[in-house]
Amino acid sequence: MITVVVPTYNEEKNIERCLRALNNQNIPRDSYEIIVVDGDSKDKTREIASKYADKVIQQVSSGVGGARNDGAMAASGQIVATTDADCIPEEDWLHTILEDFSDDEIVAVTGYLDPMIPKEMAWMRGGTYYYAFKVANGLRWAGSKVGYHHLCGANTAFRRDAFLKVEGYKDLAYSDDIEIGKRLRAHGKMAMDDRIQVDYSIRRIQKLGIAKYTWMIMKNDFNVIVLGMKPTKGSYAKQDYN
Repeated sequence: MITVVVPTYNEEKNIERCLRALNNQNIPRDSYEIIVVDGDSKDKTREIASKYADKVIQQVSSGVGGARNDGAMAASGQIVATTDADCIPEEDWLHTILEDFSDDEIVAVTGYLDPMIPKEMAWMRGGTYYYAFKVANGLRWAGSKVGYHHLCGANTAFRRDAFLKVEGYKDLAYSDDIEIGKRLRAHGKMAMDDRIQVDYSIRRIQKLGIAKYTWMIMKNDFNVIVLGMKPTKGSYAKQDYN
């Protein structure tokens, strides 16, 4: 059994598309469960999610990482996969994840992000996002080869016992998906597999601007990876994208 955990907050515009993709994976539907962890949405997120998810639970821990922790605690699966409500996993997403976990030494796997570029976006600007993601995926792959694993919450899976052993995500303002990789090193191998792909919303990047967003990510990850900081100020949770 594998469990998929999807954190939500006011995602009525996106959650159905995500959950339909999860329900249409190319493995038997009874071989996995879907848990939506809702952060007290004020719209119809929970109502929509209840049509597709096996469980819709109320978030009790802080932050997006906390929502994933809540989902892992409620999970029946030995493997816990995570994605975001505005993402669309490929149809072989879970199948490929399970293939990777056939190696008993693997405790976490992550994959590539493909940007969902709006049709109305100018081709030059859209191309900038396309190639920026190519570079970002390449950098994450290169980092994984030297022991720095960016276990992106939008596209990662964990062995549940190892995840719980390290007590899941820390309540950090940012870069919690790199910080958890540092703690998982002692419990087994981690891998980045380019076959594990999700289509990724660029709305967060659009909100800040690609240059500002890129600088923020580089600075934040440097603070956590190199300086060992554990930031608590600021948050990327519960953003308004309207």
